[in-house]
Amino acid sequence: MTLTPDEILKQLQQRQFAPVYFLQGEEPYYIDLLADLLEKHVLPEHDKGFNQVVLYGKDTDVAGILGQAKRFPMMAERSVVIVKEAQAVADLEAEKSWPFLEAYLRNPLQSTVLVFCYKHKTLDARKKLGKLLAGDKKEPAPAGTVLMTSKKLYDNQVAPWLSTYVRSKNQQITPQATVMLAEYIGGELGRLTNEVDKMLINLLPGHSIDEDLVQRMVGISKEYNIFELQSALVRRDVLKANRILLYFEANPKNNPLIPNLTLLFNYFSRLLALHQNPNPSEADWLKMGLRFPIQRKDYQTGLKVFDFHRTRDIVHLIRRADAQSKGIDSGSMTDGEILRELIWLIIHPVPLHAVVGQ
Repeated sequence: MTLTPDEILKQLQQRQFAPVYFLQGEEPYYIDLLADLLEKHVLPEHDKGFNQVVLYGKDTDVAGILGQAKRFPMMAERSVVIVKEAQAVADLEAEKSWPFLEAYLRNPLQSTVLVFCYKHKTLDARKKLGKLLAGDKKEPAPAGTVLMTSKKLYDNQVAPWLSTYVRSKNQQITPQATVMLAEYIGGELGRLTNEVDKMLINLLPGHSIDEDLVQRMVGISKEYNIFELQSALVRRDVLKANRILLYFEANPKNNPLIPNLTLLFNYFSRLLALHQNPNPSEADWLKMGLRFPIQRKDYQTGLKVFDFHRTRDIVHLIRRADAQSKGIDSGSMTDGEILRELIWLIIHPVPLHAVVGQ
């Protein structure tokens, strides 16, 4: 049976446990969340000593996993077997171990909760294990097996997800704070929730998570950050842009080049898309992850400042800076010098061919 993370969470809250969980996907957040809940709450603390075991993929094999799963609980209702880093089990999809694994999955021990944590990837749906767990109309997945696939969020899904997460904690977050966190941290849900949870601990009663709290807790300078640099570029405020660059160069650990290039690339690539669709509908804005008016304002201004051809050239220049950060055609340039050159080229409309020699 294939279930979503929310469907599994609902079942766990009702203490409905399946004999087998296969948790897979590129986004580890839900895999960790569900495995942690199962590890903490299937058994009471006094039953865990003899009836709960955690295995690690690189240290075990299918025979070892099945040996633990087939054990009956000792003076308890259930036993729990959690296989962390299951993607590292060398023979998980091997032909020699398949008959034994298939036999167990088709008829699992009902008193065991067996959990596979298969991170950063998914099973090959063309191979036997992937086919069996996914099932189809002709042959449904075995009863008692639950397959959950955790996908990475698209950029336009991060802000809504973040707002929902904060509401689930019975708290509020302002649009500005949502935008800042979504843009600065991106779709790393584990890191995102850790930062939010930190802020909730420090949140005064009756207050929302706002921009000031995000800046203080995440370590973003109030005046000198990538969002202010982006805004300075749109306003063509050369003095402010240079002040921010000086701050970045003086504080390189807090302002690494690659994340800053990523944020600039996201802005100008969205701006390029807007040039091709100058009258976006509400749905178009949402597809780009721009759900708040405060986000859209910088793009509406940017459309007037950077025309289509200039925007296209800037996207190319950011790609060039990214290559330079990896040591391609950069000579002995530091990260600070790479960013400074990029910002100078964005502010001063030098023809692209004069820069790249094409």
